[in-house]
Amino acid sequence: MANNQKRVTNFFGGYWIFLTIAAIIIAFQCMGDASPVETHQQEFMKKMLSGGDVAAIETIRDKNIVNVTIKPDSVENYSQLKSKGFKNGSKGPHYFFTVTDIGEFAERFHQAQESIPGADEIKESSADGSGMSNLLWTFGPLVLIVLFWIFMMRRMSGGGGNNGVFNVGKSQAKLFDAASTKRITFKDVAGLAEAKQEVEEVVSFLKQPAKYTRLGGKIPKGVLLVGPPGTGKTLMARAMAGEANVPFFSLSGSDFVEMFVGVGASRVRDLFKQAKAKAPCIVFIDEIDAIGRARGKNLNMGGNDERENTLNQLLTEMDGFETNSGVIIVAATNRVDILDSALLRAGRFDRQINVDLPELNDRKEIFAVHLKGLRKADDVDIDFLAKQTPGFSGADIANVANEAALIAARKDHDAVDKQDFLDAIDRIIGGLENRSKVIHQNEKRAIAIHEAGHATCSWLLQHAHPLLKVTIVPRGKALGAAWYLPKERQITTSDQLMDQMCSLLGGRAAEEIVLGQVSTGAQNDLERATKQAYAMVSIFGMSDKVGNVSFYDSTGQSGYGFTKPYSEKTAELIDSEAKSLIDSAYNRAKELLLQHKEQHEKLAQLLLDREVIFSDDLEAILGKRPWSDEEEHSTVDEGTNTTHPQTEEEQTVEKE
Repeated sequence: MANNQKRVTNFFGGYWIFLTIAAIIIAFQCMGDASPVETHQQEFMKKMLSGGDVAAIETIRDKNIVNVTIKPDSVENYSQLKSKGFKNGSKGPHYFFTVTDIGEFAERFHQAQESIPGADEIKESSADGSGMSNLLWTFGPLVLIVLFWIFMMRRMSGGGGNNGVFNVGKSQAKLFDAASTKRITFKDVAGLAEAKQEVEEVVSFLKQPAKYTRLGGKIPKGVLLVGPPGTGKTLMARAMAGEANVPFFSLSGSDFVEMFVGVGASRVRDLFKQAKAKAPCIVFIDEIDAIGRARGKNLNMGGNDERENTLNQLLTEMDGFETNSGVIIVAATNRVDILDSALLRAGRFDRQINVDLPELNDRKEIFAVHLKGLRKADDVDIDFLAKQTPGFSGADIANVANEAALIAARKDHDAVDKQDFLDAIDRIIGGLENRSKVIHQNEKRAIAIHEAGHATCSWLLQHAHPLLKVTIVPRGKALGAAWYLPKERQITTSDQLMDQMCSLLGGRAAEEIVLGQVSTGAQNDLERATKQAYAMVSIFGMSDKVGNVSFYDSTGQSGYGFTKPYSEKTAELIDSEAKSLIDSAYNRAKELLLQHKEQHEKLAQLLLDREVIFSDDLEAILGKRPWSDEEEHSTVDEGTNTTHPQTEEEQTVEKE
């Protein structure tokens, strides 16, 4: 019963008061069928009273008003009442009139009634005009409007609770301390060894401030965590507060911005006021680029910019006249290039800590953390899983562990085995298998030829990524896919980029050689090859004709300009050089496939028969790669990464 009452209360929410007032007004409206008609005293005496049609009268003493109620069976005899909607039996009062003196009217009324022989008794009553109904009609609409305005202001300022209209300028930060939440330390953060070393000094200062202040040193006021999404920036900030055992304020950059002017700046002031009261403490602002974007670079045209006002207040609080001793600001972003330079200068965010994607050894530690709660089979090797997931973030690895457990449960396994993890990795990279998709046999053969072209070129090129497996089973939007294990490099040479481009175009080249025509299946390959060619020419300076120039803007502000940083003649030269690189890679792919035409056809037929082939099958047909073992071991041992495992996704193959 209690649950039902709570559910009803939650359903009506803040609307219950409006529903109550509306019900009262409707009830009072229903008390009478229509409004009484105004008349005068002479007509009342001569027509209504003398005709014996009056049932009752009511005198309003303080307003000198007399309300007249006609007998139920006589209402329709009066045309004025009929035009107002009154009918026989309608409740009164039906008429009203004003008199100069209530006492004088009463005497005349009684005299007239006595002069009428056999007249029925008329009910008499009196009342004051300041009744409850009059008060309701006078002040009810005003109260309703005020309550509705308060309710709408609460809704616009973030809802009920403590976020009402009078608290709109209060900080939205959530406070975590040792008493209210589970303590997180650096032991709970796997990998990120370099980032941990950077923040240890901050934690040491919060634990033992006298150790640094006695020598005249000052702790950095702000620490900015920079890195791709899912790398553990928020977790690192929580661990800092846990290690130092101090209060931790957590909020997002968007929490400062509201539709009201000045709210953001007010919330910044309130945040620092709360932080000073809890000092020493850590204030963590996630996604600070929401308010820290470079001033004057926002896209709005004119008008007041609430984000800039909020940023100005934040800059003032971080390095103003007042000292914020014991308050350390930790912020996180993956768009450091668009932040305002005043925010990044010394004295505000003194330190920038890069939280990069985990390397090989870091991935081992992260897998060890996320596999603790899983029931693993004996064939699960953490080292093997770490090598199969280059470019994965900590969030991706957590997703792999969870997907593997779900896949194992779907297959009714008693434990999560190695194949479940491999299926989970494939699921995350390429999408879910869609074996129910109906594909025509001719289209299936074209897909097999296309994927076999990718596999052949990548196997025969020295610098192409090592291939793991090829499939023609549809996954997501792709009708076929090839899995590669990217080599973890610090730098990439022009020869390596050209080999990768040649491998990308191997599918289109195979279609042209074997089928004599091309299809739409290479759309994704062409897109990636084009971007890579233009990057080689305009960013990496790998074109002799264009020269050693780079038109890349690392600040991220080039999108706000209306002109290109090069002339139209240079643009034509860039287009020409990019096309030349693509044509060179495409012709090289065709030459490779023509030289190994029989092996390519065997691979395509094997794909048609088995739908999935692995690197062992390629080695059996094309032979062992003479450089693969040495390069793979050396690059894996380096433990550096650049990209996610690549999948060559093919778009829908259409028959013209």
